[in-house]
Amino acid sequence: MSSRLLPHPLLTPALAGVWLLLNNSLHPGHIILGILLGWLIPLFTLRFWPETVTIHRPLLLLRFTLVVLHDIVLANLVVARRILGRPEKLRPTLVEVPLDLRGDLAISLLANTICLTPGTVSARLSGDRRTLLVHALDAADAAVVRAQIKARYEAPLKEVFEPC
Repeated sequence: MSSRLLPHPLLTPALAGVWLLLNNSLHPGHIILGILLGWLIPLFTLRFWPETVTIHRPLLLLRFTLVVLHDIVLANLVVARRILGRPEKLRPTLVEVPLDLRGDLAISLLANTICLTPGTVSARLSGDRRTLLVHALDAADAAVVRAQIKARYEAPLKEVFEPC
């Protein structure tokens, strides 16, 4: 019964938090509306979720989020320096990243994480869902980019969302 009334207990406070951030306010009305939206949106969209989300390691998910935020800030500085410096020296490349992830949510989070990090963009997921094509703005070695994506992003997502 409680899972029907609160289908995604972690999504509810996340949506409420996003609402408060978007409004830049901690006014009681905004807090109540944020909690209400955080509860109603998952409730009304439940039938569109193809799978039940299970987080196996919540602390690792928090650490992953902090790593991604750190990488976004750092990548912004690096990309700005390279673009403002000598853009003709950029070495854009396409990198094929073989995926160990199998769940739709985990693959989607990986692809979106890559897009959020300046200097990289997820370009295409293969038809068999086993390879993600990534465009890197400046990469001397595709193997290094591939290894970083797998170690920093894919491995934690696999531990968090896919049981061993």
